[in-house]
Amino acid sequence: MSAGGSDLAEKIAALPAEPGVYRFRSDRGAVLYVGKAQNLRVRVRQYFAGGDGRVRIPALMARVADVDVLVTANVKEALLLENELIKRHKPVFNVRLRDDKQYLAVRLDEGEEWPRLTSVRKFRKDGAHYFGPYTSSSALKEALSNLRRVFPLRSCTDSVFRDYARRARPCIEYEMRRCPAPCCGLVDHAAYDEQVRGTVLFLRGRSKELVESLEEKMRLASQHERFEEAARLRDRIAAVKGTLERQQIVSDRDLDRDVFGLARAGGEVEIQVLHVREGRVVGAEDYAFSRVRLDDGEVVASFLGQYYGEQEGREAPREVLCSAEFEDGGALRTLLRERWQRRVEIRTPQRGDVRKLVDIASQNAELALAGRLEARENVTAALREIEGGCELACLPRRIECYDVSNLQGSLAVASRVVFEDGQPLKRDYRKYRIRQALAGDDYDCLREVLRRRLARVESEPLPDLMMVDGGRGQVAVLSTALADAGLKLDCIGISKERDAASRTPRVRRSGGLKAERLYRPGRANAILLPPSSRGLLLLQRVRDESHRFAIEFQRHLRSKIGLISILEELPGIGPGKRRALLRALGSLRAVREAGEEALRGVPGISSRDASTIRRFFDAHAGLGAQTADE
Repeated sequence: MSAGGSDLAEKIAALPAEPGVYRFRSDRGAVLYVGKAQNLRVRVRQYFAGGDGRVRIPALMARVADVDVLVTANVKEALLLENELIKRHKPVFNVRLRDDKQYLAVRLDEGEEWPRLTSVRKFRKDGAHYFGPYTSSSALKEALSNLRRVFPLRSCTDSVFRDYARRARPCIEYEMRRCPAPCCGLVDHAAYDEQVRGTVLFLRGRSKELVESLEEKMRLASQHERFEEAARLRDRIAAVKGTLERQQIVSDRDLDRDVFGLARAGGEVEIQVLHVREGRVVGAEDYAFSRVRLDDGEVVASFLGQYYGEQEGREAPREVLCSAEFEDGGALRTLLRERWQRRVEIRTPQRGDVRKLVDIASQNAELALAGRLEARENVTAALREIEGGCELACLPRRIECYDVSNLQGSLAVASRVVFEDGQPLKRDYRKYRIRQALAGDDYDCLREVLRRRLARVESEPLPDLMMVDGGRGQVAVLSTALADAGLKLDCIGISKERDAASRTPRVRRSGGLKAERLYRPGRANAILLPPSSRGLLLLQRVRDESHRFAIEFQRHLRSKIGLISILEELPGIGPGKRRALLRALGSLRAVREAGEEALRGVPGISSRDASTIRRFFDAHAGLGAQTADE
């Protein structure tokens, strides 16, 4: 019992023999692992007595210094609480679905007068239908495009709908037979509702029921000699069947299933989910996890509990198949049955056709894992090129890059982007408004941003490599800021070659052919990596992302200028001078149109202020004209 000593042993002996959730903590109080149990005392005692049996448990127990428990009424409630605590504490030994990985979904609200399909990122309890998730926006757009050929529903917003209703003339979507034009009264509610019901059945994967319903309506229309309606129904049936033929048939049974396959290479785990509806694969998702220290069964159990969590909005099918057995499946089964008011079977098949489904999911998981590991090797090779070429102290797995942007000496902003193992880590991105530095002075702006960032070292640990978009001057600012803060860290700058006649190696970028140079503090000559260098391409990608993020933020601020007084954005013009301008010239429009001479005549406005104000408004006028031309 070295992990907790005699005090911990006494605490474990006093634990309640009730269902609930237990939390293992480190000596600093951090939550290492969250688990659930039917009997808390027995379950926790197994860990410390060595009776758990899982090979990865010793790594956990070596760090455990304390345990606390929360009692629940039953194991089902323990499962719900476990999922909530995993999301809250983010334990290093638990498998956790990423909160920032929000897939797209399709929303359809039958409560609207004329329902339409919209793409959303959150499932809500608002009475609407939600379908998905879709792993990419392109997959969602393709699905909606195909669906609207079969069941055309309106796609316009309510404001556009009302506009065409006033015109009493349908848009081009009607001519393309992708909308029945309810805005102009060209379809009645009964016919439109039929389209909505067909859409719901199709997206739910109930294709057999949908085809049978359409065939019955076609038969009735033909009997009553409504041959045009019968022909439209025939074409719709053919379109539905054509879509179904393109889907892979994996089972002769029409049972709906979600199939979970797991692949593993050490601490790297990939889980593949196949969505099988009426024997056809209608979708798939894969989830990647790193540094996993739990056995396969525990991984699957934790994953399923979160995957079908209430916040995720996923509807469980009749059957859930898994590649690994796990304990406490009964609690999840009970929870899903109560949530969906029907039986949901969870099992791990060992033979037969259902086992083949699990094998398919597992094979896909292995392919995804192999691809991820190969991509990681390429990234590692790129990082090694950067480390060697720039003579860094360590492999730059985490890179921060800063860029400053301003508009004609106004609206100065800066951005920070973070890449970890070659991938953008968007939750750590930051946007900065320049508060003190002169907007046109890039060095001073960068100095202000770095000072603000380095003041937060305790809450935001330093990266392996800090990078700026710029040359020797920007690198000097960065290295001085680090020295002033008493920090020692690798830093570089990246800058495009200015001399068009340079014979140095050149690389192709979106802006044309430019040579890229890297700058290090204390080094006289720039570093030139080969144009084909994977390390250089990675650094370019990081720099381009920081530039994009800064420009995006600046555009957002420019769009807000129409909502607030533009005078508040004048660089170097405080409240007193703003009041003087309005008092002397009478209106914002007069200030905007005033020449430098008129501005200099305002009390308190210097020649420099007048020049700054005129340049600011001229820049915004030019920007507006450019936007209009685009």
